[in-house]
Amino acid sequence: MRLETKAIHSGLDVLKESIAVVPPLNTSTIFEHDQQGSQPGDLNYTRAQNPNRAQLEALIADLEEGEACATFSSGVAAAAAVFQALEPGDHVIMPEDVYHGNRQLMKQLMTPWGLQCDYVDMTDLNKVEDVINSDTKLLWIETPSNPMLLISDIAELCKLAKSNDLLVCVDNTWPTPVNQLPLELGADLSLHSTTKYFGGHSDILGGAVVAKQEEGIFKRIRQIQITAGAVPSPRDCWLLSRSIRTLPYRMRGHNENAGHVARFLQDHPKVDRVFYPGLESDPGNEIAKNQMNGYGGMVSFLYSGKKEQTIRAVGRSELILRATSLGGVESTWEHRRSSEGEDSTTPQNLIRISVGLEHPEDLLEDLGKALG
Repeated sequence: MRLETKAIHSGLDVLKESIAVVPPLNTSTIFEHDQQGSQPGDLNYTRAQNPNRAQLEALIADLEEGEACATFSSGVAAAAAVFQALEPGDHVIMPEDVYHGNRQLMKQLMTPWGLQCDYVDMTDLNKVEDVINSDTKLLWIETPSNPMLLISDIAELCKLAKSNDLLVCVDNTWPTPVNQLPLELGADLSLHSTTKYFGGHSDILGGAVVAKQEEGIFKRIRQIQITAGAVPSPRDCWLLSRSIRTLPYRMRGHNENAGHVARFLQDHPKVDRVFYPGLESDPGNEIAKNQMNGYGGMVSFLYSGKKEQTIRAVGRSELILRATSLGGVESTWEHRRSSEGEDSTTPQNLIRISVGLEHPEDLLEDLGKALG
């Protein structure tokens, strides 16, 4: 099946107990044992498994071309499970420009727990290779990166990782499997904040880890999912499965609108620089062409002004909402440095836009008025 068909039909036959076309919402926290007692693989307690979660996990695994998927109550919970699957003392390599929530997770929880971490420019293979040591176990890739949209070569990084016996996890939240398939490029794991484009309507919190193979580290991730219990509710799983049915078509709209916005900003006199891999002028454009089917709905740019002027520009929008997070049908933007906090390294004049599905001319009109 092609991606659009998978998004609608995959997972529907998993633990199917109804002839309904739309699977029912199963809110039960417990399931009755057979007269012979509970058997391995049986539904038992909803923290361990639930029909709606099983369907969602099968769906996401199929979209990502993976063998298995574990879903979580948030994207950061999914990331934490990957890190906890390692051992104290292990070394992780992450991008310098990485999602702020994952940086805080590493800094505040995983480093005190015992992990070591180096942050490097992952667009430079030599810099990545320079920090690999005998304790290194995981290469964490984020491409396009957040918020600078830097492009890292997944295939080349995976080759480097495999030559050093390292695991590779790619945060695929921004591209989604519509635009990028990390497991097909050599990664072991693909991670999502399902809160974003999978949910698509800014009303669901969740995360997912997809594995190329069910053997190996994924078994440990599954154990952490069940034992620690940071699992999504049946209702959130049901809503996510519903939303994913339109994901391929929504992403096409996000891709198209973001291209319009990026080209508009590139020619705007109040914009110093635009970060978007779909632009021919972007340093990551050639690599992005090779590993992406579309360039996504996120655009960042440097406003021609200082921090206070940048914040005022964001405040002047009438259509584009002032909010953090991303991936909804509505367009949002933010002064990213303010959202990240005091230890942020993001430029003071950077604005990050999640381009929604409004008519592009309405978005460009609002941008023009706000930027001045």
